[in-house]
This record gives sequence, structure tokens and C-alpha cells, in this order.
Amino acid sequence: MLPLSDVEKLTTLNIDSNQIRAAEAQHLANALRHNTTLTTLNFEHNEIGEVGAKYLADGLQKNTTLTTLSIGWSEIGDIGAQHLASALRNDTTLTTLNLDGNQIRDVGAQHLAHTLRNNMTLTTLNLDGNGIGGLAAEHLTNALRNHTTLTTFNFGNNDIGPIEAQHIANILRNNTTLVTLELEWNKIGDVGAHHLANALRNNMTLTTLNLQGNQIGAVGIQYLVDALRDNTTLTTLNLAFNLLEDVGAQHLADALRDNTTLTTLDLTCDDIGAVGAQHIEVVLRTNTTLTTLNVDGNEIGDVGAQHLADGLRDNTTLTTLNVEWNQIGDVGAKHLADVLRTNTTLITLNLRRNQIGVIGAQHLADALQNNTTLTTLNLEWNQIGAVGAQHLADILGTNMTITTLNLQRNEIKDVGAQRIANTLRNNTTLKILYLDRNEIRAVGAQHVAYVLSTNTTLTTLNLDGNEIGDVGAQYIADGLRNNTTLTKLNLEDNRIGDVGAQHLADGLQDNTTLTILNLQRNEIRDVGAQHLADAFRNNTTLTTLYLEWNKIGDVVARVFNSACKVGKQRTDDT
Repeated sequence: MLPLSDVEKLTTLNIDSNQIRAAEAQHLANALRHNTTLTTLNFEHNEIGEVGAKYLADGLQKNTTLTTLSIGWSEIGDIGAQHLASALRNDTTLTTLNLDGNQIRDVGAQHLAHTLRNNMTLTTLNLDGNGIGGLAAEHLTNALRNHTTLTTFNFGNNDIGPIEAQHIANILRNNTTLVTLELEWNKIGDVGAHHLANALRNNMTLTTLNLQGNQIGAVGIQYLVDALRDNTTLTTLNLAFNLLEDVGAQHLADALRDNTTLTTLDLTCDDIGAVGAQHIEVVLRTNTTLTTLNVDGNEIGDVGAQHLADGLRDNTTLTTLNVEWNQIGDVGAKHLADVLRTNTTLITLNLRRNQIGVIGAQHLADALQNNTTLTTLNLEWNQIGAVGAQHLADILGTNMTITTLNLQRNEIKDVGAQRIANTLRNNTTLKILYLDRNEIRAVGAQHVAYVLSTNTTLTTLNLDGNEIGDVGAQYIADGLRNNTTLTKLNLEDNRIGDVGAQHLADGLQDNTTLTILNLQRNEIRDVGAQHLADAFRNNTTLTTLYLEWNKIGDVVARVFNSACKVGKQRTDDT
């Protein structure tokens, strides 16, 4: 391994998920002592333990350039946290520290709290998923009360209840720098929400508050929305996976009518139903600042979709609407389609997993013929089939604004792929197309490949989870030879073997634009990997090739690694 001390220009090193243990951590720590260029080190998902943490801490004491250190999920525990805390007491360069998922409990948290009282350079601290609660949480919050540099604090997935929430509220009363507070998946409940709400009334700095999954019901929501009437800085509020129901939605609606600061609201899986959607309709009619609304997973149905559509008719600010997994069906799709005919602000619409069929697809397609603002449409996991694909293909010939279309899991098959492909030959706006898991085989791949030969705008194509096989891979490879725009191609899980890998390798010899190729979960063995290695050696643009979960032996894997030139990478993760 080339020592970090010898690398003169390296500023970022990512060695996430590499089974690195304490011994390897020691080598890196020694290099850190003398390195003068590295600013970001990602060490997450390794197994360095408390001993490896000590080595890193020793290296940090001598290093004067590192600003971001991520060692989440590395099993450092309380003792490892103590070593890092000691090193950071006098550190004047590190600004971001990620320690999520490290089994840091009360003792380790107490050491970190002591450091926070003295360290005045840290701006971001992530302690997500450490099981911290009780006295340790109190120590941390006390340290942050008067901290003058921390702007982002992630305390999610810990053991935070109403009492700990009260301590956190005390931070918000005194701290004048914190802008982002992440408390997702704790147990603050209505009482904890009350404490936070009281603090928010006079807080003038916090802009983002994440309370996802905190067992907050309608009563707690009432406390929070009352605070929103007075608060003038909060722009993002995440209340997903709580217990709002229709009453909580009504409380929110009442407060947001006159709110002029909140721009993003997440109500995912909050049991709000059609009646709750009616309350949200009122918000959409009257609020003039909300730009992003997420009501994913609420079973609002077609009636709720109608309420949202009615609210959107006069709305002039919302740009992103997520109605995923709400059982709106064809009728609900029609209501939203009617709005798309006249709405001039919505840019992104997510209708994933909504039981929309051919008729719903037709309604949406008809509406999009004259729409000039929507750029992203997500119809993943519906039931539009080949006929629905035809309706959408028809509008791609005339619509000049859609840049991202997601049709994953719609059973469009080869015929649907052909319909989409025929239209894309002359389309000059679509850049990203998802056709994953659509039962597309070699014939469909042939039609898609022809698009690659002629289309000059598509940059990302996902065909994950189809069954194009070696023959389909050959068609795609032929399309790549003359393509000058595609940069990302996903062919994961497509029953491609050595023959298909050889075809793709041949196609890469001439291609000068593709930078990422995903071939995970195929049937590529040593022979196919060798062909890809040869292509990778000669290709000057491909930087990332995913080959995890194939059938490649260790010997060929080493040969493949030797093919990776300076400045390239071979990654095994998604």
C-alpha cells in the first residue's frame, strides 16, 4: 500500500467496508501523523475496535489537515470513544466527526461531552445508533448548551425519552449556532414534544428538525404546531412514522395556514387517511412557502388524492409531491392528472406503488402532453403494462420537460420496452430512465440498444433485474459502441455469463463516455472477468465497475485488480 505520507495531492480517502482491523488502522494512523494534504477520511463499517480507535486518536494528535473523520459502525465502544475524545480536546482542524453505530454508551458519551466543552472547531457530530440515554445524554446536552461552533447534531436511534428531550430543549433555548437537529427513532412522545415546542418558540437558529418515529400523537403535534406560529426560522420538519392520524393533520393544517418559513414537511406513514388529506388540502390552498410535501404510506386512497389535487389547483409554490404507496388507483391518478394540465410549479411527482393501471397511465400521459414544468415522474411498482407504457411513450414524443422517468416493476415486458425505445430515438430531453424488473428479455434489450446508438441525451439507464442474458448483453454492447452520452448503465441481475461479459468488454473498447457499469448478481466467471479486466485496462473513461455476487475466483480477481490504473477504482459494494 502506498503510504499516505508519500501521497502529495490526495485529499479524500474512502475505505468504507474493507474489513480493516486494528493492525491496518495502526498503519493508517502512522501515515496521518505526517500527511499534510488529506482532509477527509471515511473509515466506516470496519472492525478497528477500541485498539484501532486509539491508534487513530494518536495519529490525529499530530495531524493538522484532517477536517472530516467518519468511523461509524467500527466497534470502537466506550474506550475507543474515550481515546478519540482525548485527542480532540486540543484539535483545531477537525470539523466533522461521524461516530454512528459504535456501541458508545454512558461512559464514552461522558468523555465526548467533556471534550465538547473545550473543542471549538467541531461543527458536525453524528452519534446516531449508539444507545445513549439517561445521564450520558444529560452530560452531552449540557456541554452543547453554550457551544459556539456546532451546527449539526445527530442524536437519532438512541435511548432518548421525555426527560432527555427536556435536556435537548435546554440546548435550543441557549445555543445560537445549531441549525440541524436529528432525533429520529427515539421515544420522546407527546411530553418530549411539549418540551421541544416550548424551546422552539424563541429559538432563532434551528432550520431542520427530524422527529421521525418518536411516538408523537395528536397532542404532541398540537404542542409543536403552536410553537410554529411563533417560530420564524424552521424550514424543514420531519414527522414521519408518528401517530398523527386525522386529528394531528388538522392541527398541522391550522398552524401552517399562516406559516411563512416552513418549506419541507414529511408526513410519511402517519395514518392520516382521506380526512387528513382534506386538512392538507387547506394547507396547499393557503400556504405560500411549502415547496416539498411527503405523504407516503398513508392510505389516503382516491378520495384523498382528490383532496390533494383540489389543493394544488391554486397552489403556486409546491415543487415536489410524494404520494407513494397510498392506494390511489386509476381514479386518484385521474384527479392528479387533471391538476397537471394547469399546474405550473410542480417539478417532481412520486406515484410509486399506487395500483395505477393502464387507464391511470393514460390519464397521466394525456395531462403531460401540455405540461411544461414536471421534470421527474416516478411510477415504479404500479401495473401499467405494455399498453400503459405505450401511452407514456406517446407523450415522450411531444413533452419537452420530462428528464427522469421511473417505470420499474410495471410488467411492461419486451413490447413495452419497444414502445418506449421507439419514442426515445428522437427524444431530446429524457436523461434518466429506469426500466428495472420489467420482465424484459433479449428482444426488449435489442430495442433499447438501438436507442443507445441514436439517442444523444440519455445519461443513465437502469435495466436491473430483467433477463436479457448473453444475447441481450450483446445488443447493449453494440449500442454502446456508438453512444456518446450514457455515463451510467445498470445491468445487475440479468443472467449475463462469460459470453455476455465478453460482448460488453468489446463494446467498452470503443466507448468513451460510460463511467459506471453495474454487473452485480450475474453469472460471470473467470473467463468473463478476464475479458472485462482487459477492457478496463484500455478504456480511459470507465471509473467504476461493480462485480459483486458473481462467480469470479481469487486468482482472476487479483488479475482484475492489477488492471486498475491510477485514478480508477474497482468497487464491490452497491
